[in-house]
Amino acid sequence: MTSAAPTPAYRRLSVEERRSQLLEAALSLFAHRAPEEVSLDDVAEAAGVSRPLVYRYFPGGKQQLYEAALRSAAKELEHCFAEPSQGSLSERLSRALDRYLAFVDQHDAGFSALLQGGSVVETSRTTAIVDGVRRAAADHIVDHLAVRDPGPRLRMTVRMWITAVEGASLSWLDGGKEPPLDELRDWLVEQFVAMLVASAGRDPQTADVVRAALALEAPEGAVGRLARRVVPLLDGAARLL
Repeated sequence: MTSAAPTPAYRRLSVEERRSQLLEAALSLFAHRAPEEVSLDDVAEAAGVSRPLVYRYFPGGKQQLYEAALRSAAKELEHCFAEPSQGSLSERLSRALDRYLAFVDQHDAGFSALLQGGSVVETSRTTAIVDGVRRAAADHIVDHLAVRDPGPRLRMTVRMWITAVEGASLSWLDGGKEPPLDELRDWLVEQFVAMLVASAGRDPQTADVVRAALALEAPEGAVGRLARRVVPLLDGAARLL
């Protein structure tokens, strides 16, 4: 006669493990529903714990839990644009955007709530968290451009592009996730190149950045394909020279 397999012993979670469990449950809910639509009871149920336990770890209630979940998501987003200084600018941006857009796709309504104002739980602290993500992304992009001290025009161009990426991501979600992610990624890379070129006409520093970046681009790469599509359209501009 064989004895029954022993029941696994219950392991009490540490404070950090329990806190991480609650944050993971909250992030999962915020990923698919706006923060104002998520209650502490929802978080407790998703984590398999009681409501008083959620309050024990987040005595500030839903606002404190939301801000903690927001910081966790922000850390993940901040790392999306971190990329080794290898390959062309378009290649590095493509890899960074793949990570960023995968986050958008996975978190869906939660991403919209993260960036769009008007949430009933929005405060100066949550706004600062989101702005921190934007500043970190801008710093990473400047690093990709190999510029130590970016001037106002170059930094403004980078920040404008980050805003365009956010806006395109929100429109992509609102539009039923069309076009496909790879097309959206390529289009956003092309937008950045176009913005740099436009700024280069007014700013010598940006012009130097564009020259250095183009020198590393391959003819069959994203920028080469963009040039082949756009240059013929500009033939008519020759009369303006």
